[in-house]
Amino acid sequence: MADEDEQMDVVAEVEEEVVAEEPPAELNSIDALRIVLRKALVFQGLRRGLHECVKALDRGSAKLCILSQDCDNAEYKKLIQALCAESKVDLIMADHGTEIGEWVGLAKLNADGQVRKAVRCSVAVVTDFGEDSHALDVVLNYVKSQNGK
Repeated sequence: MADEDEQMDVVAEVEEEVVAEEPPAELNSIDALRIVLRKALVFQGLRRGLHECVKALDRGSAKLCILSQDCDNAEYKKLIQALCAESKVDLIMADHGTEIGEWVGLAKLNADGQVRKAVRCSVAVVTDFGEDSHALDVVLNYVKSQNGK
């Protein structure tokens, strides 16, 4: 217990200024998807890899799925596509697994912020988008346009 005569030193936390990202004039679907995946990672709403993604799709907590087109195992792709169809989850096909790995945070960066080494990730599922943003609107519009065809 502290005596009344003693004064406790209080350290004031310095609040960092949060600069809101202004949406660029034209945000393509790839850049928007990258931003949405980063926000989902921050809000603990991102599942990576087959085991975690299958559990999220099976539970029905998945909102968006990203699958790599260059996946080696055809059964792997069929399983994810079938679970997405069963759960009515939107599916986006990415070109390479290393791109998905970079987008979901499975990459080592050098001092300049450039990707030095990226781990391949064949599937990722978003269970919580976090906060609404312009990038999320772009991704959802892209998904609607793909499903409308």
